[in-house]
Amino acid sequence: MVSLRVYIIRRILLAIPMILILLSIVFVVMRVAGNPVSATVGLHAPPALIERLKERLGLNKPLYVQYLDYVWQLLHGNLGRSMIFGERPVLTEILEHFPATLELSIWAFTLSVLIGIFTGVLSARKHGKPIDHAFRLYGIITYALFIPWIGLILQLVFGVYLGWLPISGRADTGMEPQIITGLYVLDSILTLNIHSLVSSVKHLVLPSLTLGVYLSGIFTRLTRSNMLEVLGKDFISAARARGLPERTVIYKHALKNAFIPILTMMGLQFAALLAGAVLTETTFSWRGMGLFLFERMSLRDFTTVQGTIVFFALFIIIISLVVDVIYVYIDPRIRY
Repeated sequence: MVSLRVYIIRRILLAIPMILILLSIVFVVMRVAGNPVSATVGLHAPPALIERLKERLGLNKPLYVQYLDYVWQLLHGNLGRSMIFGERPVLTEILEHFPATLELSIWAFTLSVLIGIFTGVLSARKHGKPIDHAFRLYGIITYALFIPWIGLILQLVFGVYLGWLPISGRADTGMEPQIITGLYVLDSILTLNIHSLVSSVKHLVLPSLTLGVYLSGIFTRLTRSNMLEVLGKDFISAARARGLPERTVIYKHALKNAFIPILTMMGLQFAALLAGAVLTETTFSWRGMGLFLFERMSLRDFTTVQGTIVFFALFIIIISLVVDVIYVYIDPRIRY
């Protein structure tokens, strides 16, 4: 058994080869996909222009030299410069779009966990009854649905027919808050801008509901299966025999012991929200990382796509590490 500090250090060290493997895969795939310069300026561009751009991007060097330069720049926090739109630093553009995706992910994740755990616990308590079968069917259907389809249906019903909620953007025109963190809801609260807060929340409802409903089915099924397993344990029978209220048995004893695999899935699904955000943000014109990556892929912006993928991967690795550390605080039986 080792201390938590030693475990964290080990995990960080193990993450280094994972990152290097990922960087190598991204490096190779982006170059196998074709000449990014020709894809950007067109096949009929003057050869002199193509050669000049290749020299500026370092694509005229041998592959091993390109790879070493690529890794060296990443170690210094340099993700390169965009090939279009003024050739701005990629990291700057990522940091401008990331808060929008983070805000959407937090809301969608919270909604999916609340719906999934509530329906999963209720399904386990009513095992074998109609409500159990209904929630099991809900878990299957929601996970099988296509994200843009869910979004379009919600837009049609709540945005077009009922007119209750906006169907695109992050806030009404002229209602954007003063940017502090890039999270519109938080910035509205920090600046005490009530009108901006209302507008930001209204714009968040449909996209977060789209992602939240889609992911909630996973938590419904996982919570239900783990709750059923824990509810059959001896310590649950002993708790009931002592006369503890059923709510205490369910939520304090059973759910807490069933939560470790749920927590694992929470970490994985929060990372998966970044991938789902590509479809959701495109559907709702949400100016975040998903729409940003989609646009740059369409424009063949080689360096930006490469840098964005690396940024996503590093973010997922950090989330995985944080989830592992949280384990020990939820379940004291876990030892590293």
